[in-house]
Parts: sequence; structure tokens; C-alpha cells
Amino acid sequence: MFERILVAVDGSEGSKKALRLAAKLQQTCDSELMILTVFRHHSLLEASMSMVRPDDPENLDDAMRGYAKEVAEEAKKIAAEVGAAKVRAFVKGGQPARMIVKFGEDHKSDLIIVGSRGQGDVQGFLLGSVSHKVTSLAKIPVMVV
Repeated sequence: MFERILVAVDGSEGSKKALRLAAKLQQTCDSELMILTVFRHHSLLEASMSMVRPDDPENLDDAMRGYAKEVAEEAKKIAAEVGAAKVRAFVKGGQPARMIVKFGEDHKSDLIIVGSRGQGDVQGFLLGSVSHKVTSLAKIPVMVV
């Protein structure tokens, strides 16, 4: 049914719920599970205005990348606990919705699974949630959990 399933995680409870479902589906389909964590790239102006502590990485992108790696590693552990086998985790920087869709296309994913923030349709539309943007940009099936 699905050979490659892409699940986007950001550390939120909604994304962990999506991850657990993706791991179960991966077992059913005997497919590859790709976990993607995307951190938003910050401009030099944004980074210069940040409140990064002196003992933390030199710039905001490094701090965000480090956090994204932690999220990806935790996601791999959760997938393993659920029983998923063929699991790989990736960390990318960029605009989350566009990066999720591009990654899915580049890696020939059959399905993208993302978590919902639990907002209603009107709030999601007005705020432009990542899950809403992914569903509108993707050319492959998207499951919002």
C-alpha cells in the first residue's frame, strides 16, 4: 500500500500522536518510515535580536538545529517503542510546510502524516497552520492526525 511514509514531528503532543499512528501504519504496510523535523531558519537580524545565552551555541540557527536533532532522536525512540522497524530520522532547516512537502517529493514518499494543533477549521485557516499548508501544497496524500 505505502512504501515510504513521511511523518513530520516538532516535539508537540500532536506530532507525537501522528508519529505513533505512522509507526503502527509502517508495521502494517511493511514500509519505510521517515521522520522529519524542520527548524525555521532565522535571518541575521532575528538572530541578533534573540536572547540566546552566552553558554549556548553561537547563533539561533545552531540552537534550533540542536533542538531539532533532540526531537528527531526522541521520535526515533518513540517509533521503536511502538514497534516500527525501518526508521530513519532527518533534520532540515527552512519554512516547515514547504520543507515537509519538498522532502516528501524528493524522497518519493507515498504518504505524509502530520499532527494537528487541535484548532478548528476557521482558526487553522486564519493562522495558516503547518498542517493546513502541507495539505494545500502536497501532491501526495496527507493524513492530519
